Amino acid sequence: MNRRNFIQGTLAGGVLAALPAWTQAAEAAPSPAEPLKISVLSYAFHGLLREGKMNIFGFMETCKYRYGLHVADIWNGFLESTDETYLQKVRDELDARELGVADLAVDQAHVWDDNAEIREKNYRHALANLNAARILGAPFVRIDAGGRGTVWTDEEFDHIVMRYKEYTQYAHDHGFKVGAENHWGPEKAWPNIQRLYHAVDHPAFGLSCHIGAWEGTDEEKRIADREAAPWVSHTHIDWSICTGPLLEEKLANLWKVGYQGYYSVEHHTGKDEYAEVAIQLALVRSKLEQFRDGGVPE
Repeated sequence: MNRRNFIQGTLAGGVLAALPAWTQAAEAAPSPAEPLKISVLSYAFHGLLREGKMNIFGFMETCKYRYGLHVADIWNGFLESTDETYLQKVRDELDARELGVADLAVDQAHVWDDNAEIREKNYRHALANLNAARILGAPFVRIDAGGRGTVWTDEEFDHIVMRYKEYTQYAHDHGFKVGAENHWGPEKAWPNIQRLYHAVDHPAFGLSCHIGAWEGTDEEKRIADREAAPWVSHTHIDWSICTGPLLEEKLANLWKVGYQGYYSVEHHTGKDEYAEVAIQLALVRSKLEQFRDGGVPE
């Protein structure tokens, strides 16, 4: 018998001999803890996108194999089209990697714009992206309310509420949610979001909370993050929150109310994105593991 045959025979025999015991041990072992719901918004890699070094499929690979995530959190700037054939290809590649979708964050679809032509264009873009969410299986879609300054006029507010009622009905009919983000304009004021939430008054209306991004004093921002937590359907957690002293408090706000969405990190610099996103993910993961082990702060 030559060396190759000897080694193959020995390995095969060892594996066959060990298989029953290994199988029994696996059956007796406790099931692993459910994966933490952590994600990274693809906007975090907008620098690589701009340089032609990443596309939606590379983003999927990054989520799955670089960071070990179970979902892709998609900013629509990474989608080349809202054509259904293209979107189905994206969905097929998500499925091939066993990746879900955490969220679809939509830009250039804000509800109110002072220019009526842009407003109509944004409306059509919003509808196309709601259809994209249906195809991709996104549980939440962020569409900004729009408007400038610190408050909405009555005309702006009525139009925004009308559109969100339409969007939420579509979302409800297709098994997901849609909502605003404290992102820019009047949305950044917590009283405005409260008013909007109660006016839309639909179970499929939620909030994408850019943690700590509210208008106001530091204390007012802390109150807004805490009080908004029961309404939150998705999150964006930027570098300043991840690396700052309030990360535990901010995440605990959500954990304590039984938040079911994803804790999604977002990076903004367009530089060193792979490394700095890894740091953000590690910091968020560490806190959530602490919470899961019973270490939730009072």
